[in-house]
Amino acid sequence: MISSRRLLRLGLIAGILAVAPGASAEPWAYTFEGYGYLPWVNSTTTIRGFETETNLAPGQALNLLQSAFSARASAEQKRLGVLVDVAYTQLGSEQSSTTRRGRFTGATELTAINGIYDLALRYRLGSREAAVAEPGRWWLIPYAGMRVVEARLGVEAQVQGNGGLGLQWQSEGTLQRTWAQVLVGSQASVFVTPSVRLFARADVGGFGLAGEQDLSGNAQAGVGVALGRNTDLNVSWRYLGLAYNNGEQRSTGFTSNQNGIELGLKFYF
Repeated sequence: MISSRRLLRLGLIAGILAVAPGASAEPWAYTFEGYGYLPWVNSTTTIRGFETETNLAPGQALNLLQSAFSARASAEQKRLGVLVDVAYTQLGSEQSSTTRRGRFTGATELTAINGIYDLALRYRLGSREAAVAEPGRWWLIPYAGMRVVEARLGVEAQVQGNGGLGLQWQSEGTLQRTWAQVLVGSQASVFVTPSVRLFARADVGGFGLAGEQDLSGNAQAGVGVALGRNTDLNVSWRYLGLAYNNGEQRSTGFTSNQNGIELGLKFYF
């Protein structure tokens, strides 16, 4: 058993080290941003060689939205840190079309669940992130890590029935796949006034490692306006692209090109 006198001695030593100059580590810094993304969507889904195309305006996508969650967060000590970005959407039946001839009428419906989950290490150059700063203050944060892509897509096509059955809806199959990609990217900000900053972000993932075609990418630019000492509103234009194909003779895969406005509320701790 350790005596009370020895415990007291150890406690005094720990206290001296804690208050010694330069002994304490630089405090951690955190950010959290909840955001909403409302884009124009152009996508193609291929199930065993059968291809359907979907085009949605932002209002149409909003009407079909069944559930969604999107947020970013980071933690940093000194200049090294980690970042997380989670985006999940579930859309109801989307009216689509196909150019395939034969028994198909050209009308299809697509149900879609998509998720993109990023986890990366980051290194900051320049000043620490903040909502308010002097004009000219800037930071540049390259990052590298892993992106997980989740796709659950179901396609139904309208077919001509036999006899007097007329047109019917028939399932053409589903695409269900979750896979990981290598991710590299960078983000940057610069203050133009004490409460207004410009920012940009870009990244790419995949590089064809998980299929014959396997690629994802982001490009984003916008402005952040401080709402307080530790909070700002971010408004930006964002492009998000995804492409996957298994490369088989009767291939299965999808492409998605989205671009539109993103609104985010960011907190600095």
